[in-house]
Amino acid sequence: MRRRPDLVLEQEAAAAGRIAGVDEAGRGPLAGPVFAAAVMFLVPPGAELARRIDDSKRMSGAQRETAYRLLDDAREAGRVAIGVGAASVPEIGRLNILQATYLAMRRAVARLSPAPDMILIDGNRGPRFDCAVRCVVGGDRICLSIAAASVVAKVLRDRAMRRLAARWPAYGWAANCGYPTAAHRAALMALGATPHHRRGFAPVEAARLRD
Repeated sequence: MRRRPDLVLEQEAAAAGRIAGVDEAGRGPLAGPVFAAAVMFLVPPGAELARRIDDSKRMSGAQRETAYRLLDDAREAGRVAIGVGAASVPEIGRLNILQATYLAMRRAVARLSPAPDMILIDGNRGPRFDCAVRCVVGGDRICLSIAAASVVAKVLRDRAMRRLAARWPAYGWAANCGYPTAAHRAALMALGATPHHRRGFAPVEAARLRD
């Protein structure tokens, strides 16, 4: 039986104070912004909420939406703090995708209230903050606050891409969310790049050369 995310890392770090988990969504797509979320459990989550949260990549869209709704309900009840940040396509082009992801993470943490005393970040590196930071490889699979952040970032980015898809339907963003699927690549080469495609990404640059 696979391990599900839990609060072990948060409990181990509890002496530091308030612990937030941070994760991103959208580093790999050819189009659209990159999102990040920061989630901090102000009180231990109930069994139903904890059961619904997993690494967003291991969840279906419907499962992510359910978990997001429960997290948002908990936020409204004052049991969870959630901060969301994004970096735009122009910012990605100017900074590169890694630094734009860090910018989105900093924006997400800045919108947390109360502010965290320690941050757990998915991955082996992350941006600097004014508080302690611990990077956790595979954190979205083992750490509940990071997994929750992965769900929030993924749900909100997918919604943003569906809104863009209504204006640019030929690229299939409602289904592929900007990721480089075969259909997306074919549309890119046939129709060229939109203002929402990320400059500097090889398939986008190849399409722009044909414009």
